[in-house]
Amino acid sequence: MLLEERYQANRQIEPVQPARMPGPINQTKPVFKNYTRQKKLDRLMIYLMLVVLSILFILPFLWMVSTSIKTESQAISYPPTLWPAPFDFANYREVFELVPFLQFYWNTIVVTGLTVIGTVASSAVVAYAFARIKGRGRSVWFILLLCTMMLPPQVTMIPVYLIFTELGWVNTFLPLVVPAFLGNAFFIFLLRQFFRAIPKELEESAIIDGCSLFGIFWRIVVPLSKPALITVAILSFMGSWNDFLTPLIYLNDIDKYTLALGLQMFNGQQTMQWGPMMAASTMVIFPLVVLFFIAQKHFIQGIALSGIKGYTLYGH
Repeated sequence: MLLEERYQANRQIEPVQPARMPGPINQTKPVFKNYTRQKKLDRLMIYLMLVVLSILFILPFLWMVSTSIKTESQAISYPPTLWPAPFDFANYREVFELVPFLQFYWNTIVVTGLTVIGTVASSAVVAYAFARIKGRGRSVWFILLLCTMMLPPQVTMIPVYLIFTELGWVNTFLPLVVPAFLGNAFFIFLLRQFFRAIPKELEESAIIDGCSLFGIFWRIVVPLSKPALITVAILSFMGSWNDFLTPLIYLNDIDKYTLALGLQMFNGQQTMQWGPMMAASTMVIFPLVVLFFIAQKHFIQGIALSGIKGYTLYGH
């Protein structure tokens, strides 16, 4: 009887429902909105800063171009004006009348083209040797190579000039071109770091297939290193195209002058021909601007990418 009463009492007790946990407080949206707003504000500030800096860098270029289409009176007028009225393109015609500008252009193209070819070829070969070929004292020789970067060119200017004088190369293009075929310490260092990042498995597979050392370099390393090689070519082109000191030392005849020397002919002892000089400067800078916009993608990749990323990028 007692057991039946307890059983009936337990049946009348309602089961306890499990307590429900309170729902999470929805604070995600306000936090996300604040984060998005701050991110947009930061991006806006970056864009404003880039616009201001771009204007500061572009303003001298615009001033040069505008002065090249001004008359001499407008170029020296005060207060100065940015846009001429009217446009006058006589300065560009006068450039070719005052100096043999086409000859200067051709000389610069020849010297710069040979310099780029020599710099890229020699630096790539030496960099690959330092990156892949094992040998006694390799690290020591590489350190000595880097030490040459610490010597300013003014230190070796006189000894090198005496060497070229004994060789009879003064007043020729050889002193401007031949050193490029002997490599450049900075470019060798840049390419070596790029080559070391290329997976060795690719070269080992080529060796198994019977490929020679030069074949590995030409068929595997060079195609994967296009961004770095293009970067070296661009930097070498800019350095040779704008070089003023080396042609000034070794070239004597006007018909062998480069553009950097030819621009100085517009600077007279008494007066400065601003219009023709700015017109000539515009024509000198124009190839550099075009080259940079064409190759800027490869230039950025050559600086930022490693060999593995370059390997993935080109799909090899």
